[in-house]
Amino acid sequence: MSDRLQETSNIWITGASSGIGESVTRALARGGHRLVITGRRKGALDELASAAPDRITAAAADTTSKEDLQGVAGILEDNGDLNMVILNAGTCDYLDVANYRSDVIEKNIHTNVIGTARCLDIALPALRRTRAKGKPATIVIVSSSAWWFPFGRAEGYGASKAALSYFAHSLRADLAAEGIDVVVVSPGFVKTPLTDRNDFPMPFLVSAEDAAERIVSGLARGHNDIAFPKRFTWMLKVLGALPRPLIDRMSAAMARKSNSEQENSG
Repeated sequence: MSDRLQETSNIWITGASSGIGESVTRALARGGHRLVITGRRKGALDELASAAPDRITAAAADTTSKEDLQGVAGILEDNGDLNMVILNAGTCDYLDVANYRSDVIEKNIHTNVIGTARCLDIALPALRRTRAKGKPATIVIVSSSAWWFPFGRAEGYGASKAALSYFAHSLRADLAAEGIDVVVVSPGFVKTPLTDRNDFPMPFLVSAEDAAERIVSGLARGHNDIAFPKRFTWMLKVLGALPRPLIDRMSAAMARKSNSEQENSG
């Protein structure tokens, strides 16, 4: 049995103002944990913290801003030994290849990869201090299963999540000797304000509440890789293991169908 979440833990959650982050905050608060929650929308954070003001501290910040994060560092210090950080803040912008703009790629990479990396500037030293006291310390990075197959329009989002997963797995190797766990969460489609903007079918869509329960359960069980829903993630893994020429043909056919459906509905 893992020692994660077995006792009251101090946890920092980013991207907490909506979607998966909000639901994970509510689930962990029900478990009695002490939380520092970060997002860019202060009002939403304050409202969430009001549900358990003795255990949830709002710390509004843009995770891509080094200056904002230095402000959060002091709040984490005041909250006690940091046991876990759940780096969930992210964005999803799709590319219209007919009007190609590298800005779309940059925005995905900057928020999803650079923002996550900058959070560790303040989280990793705190986690190391916790481990030095013999307590559990865990980094949780919320990636995506989307990058396992080359979907059309997802050049920026998929590339950012592929980079994020590689980053996390390399961290896992480097931090193993220190006893700091690195967990990679790879969801399929989750109903959030981001996916509400999608204009295409989303198979096996799960609620943010369902996603949160799967994440918290996986963490408590000591899993280092949490992927869900299984029917969708296994399907993507099987597709991604096919010969490259076949993957390319399937991906191109799906992209043509998607573009045709957009034109017909426009």
